[in-house]
Amino acid sequence: MNILFLSLGEFNEMTAGSVHVDILKRLAHDHNMYLVCKCERRNHKSTSLLHESNISILRVKTGNIKKTNLLEKGISTILIESQFKNAIKQYYKDIKFDLVLYETPPITFASVVKFIKNRDNANTYLMLKDIFPQNAIDLGMMKTTGIKGFIYKYFRKKEKKLYAVSDKIGCMSQANVDYVLKHNPEINPDKVEICPNSIEVQDMRLINEEKLAIRQKYGIPTDKKVFVYGGNLGKPQGIPFIIDCLRKEKENDKAFFLIVGDGTEYGKLEAFVNEEKPTNVKLMKRLQKTDYDRMIAACDAGMIFLDHRFTIPNFPSRLLSYMQAGLPVLACTDPNTDVGQVINGGFGWWCESDSTEGFSECIINACSSDLLCKGNNSFKYLCENYSVENSYRVIMEAFDEDCCK
Repeated sequence: MNILFLSLGEFNEMTAGSVHVDILKRLAHDHNMYLVCKCERRNHKSTSLLHESNISILRVKTGNIKKTNLLEKGISTILIESQFKNAIKQYYKDIKFDLVLYETPPITFASVVKFIKNRDNANTYLMLKDIFPQNAIDLGMMKTTGIKGFIYKYFRKKEKKLYAVSDKIGCMSQANVDYVLKHNPEINPDKVEICPNSIEVQDMRLINEEKLAIRQKYGIPTDKKVFVYGGNLGKPQGIPFIIDCLRKEKENDKAFFLIVGDGTEYGKLEAFVNEEKPTNVKLMKRLQKTDYDRMIAACDAGMIFLDHRFTIPNFPSRLLSYMQAGLPVLACTDPNTDVGQVINGGFGWWCESDSTEGFSECIINACSSDLLCKGNNSFKYLCENYSVENSYRVIMEAFDEDCCK
């Protein structure tokens, strides 16, 4: 098949394992893959077409979407639909696509998908990674009334158009399936299914000697249980709550907290560390992927944080990097996501992200647990449920029951 993949990712390194790259490479193993992705204006590059890892990659020049103000982000997100469509008409005009894959964010791909669907009689599959604009409502970035209400209604209409043009909608978990159907009753339940984040599983677990060397290299204690958070540090993570948790655990001499990442709210964590100087907290900027993966694997448990205001059931992809490193997971989230149900008991702990008492209780339970055993359970669950082969099979079987036999 000729498969077109639309994404807001930049895909600068096709060798770097991620939920996006790994499914692309798996699809390219059996099919002709054509990728359309963005190249933001700040990169000072024109639209270009190249081939890498058996994938045709069309990088479309767009406005800035990441690390910019809300106005520019909004305008760039709206314009990307026409920019992608024009690029496809120019560079892929002679390619007949059998399947179009696309993910959220953004939700503004509907007309692009519809164009290919009508032109080529292609099947369409939405990989729903984010539920927008409701997530913006949850965090107070949009409103349903007033001037901001018009913006919300515009994007809500785009969201519904995207769902309507999709033959299948793959959600990250059962809670996501339930949410989409509840809030969009016009959708046929038969076209909504679970297609979780997945990766090409690699065993990133380290032996004790390697862990010791890495901890010494980065100044991480070797005599404490190390809880690590790695990834984006923005509004969705609920940074004020993270700070409250770290403040509450300042006197804990058994646990050490490593925060590695970057984002719009990084400065708040940095200010907390500089002003209060907690001795059991280390804050670091984002590392190169290879160094990051090894540092994660040198820790004892991974942490996930989601703002308590979320009504949408987020399912963070960083969970997979912890599992691949053989780490149990401590998740502090809103009560609407089912990530806690997945990890609780078997390979982790969960509490609501408005309770520092709950966080402290999880830390106590983790420090007294067999972390190696829970870490092995974590890796096993990854292999059985979040392998890229599972996602590949779900997508293929959606349109051809015999394709994976």
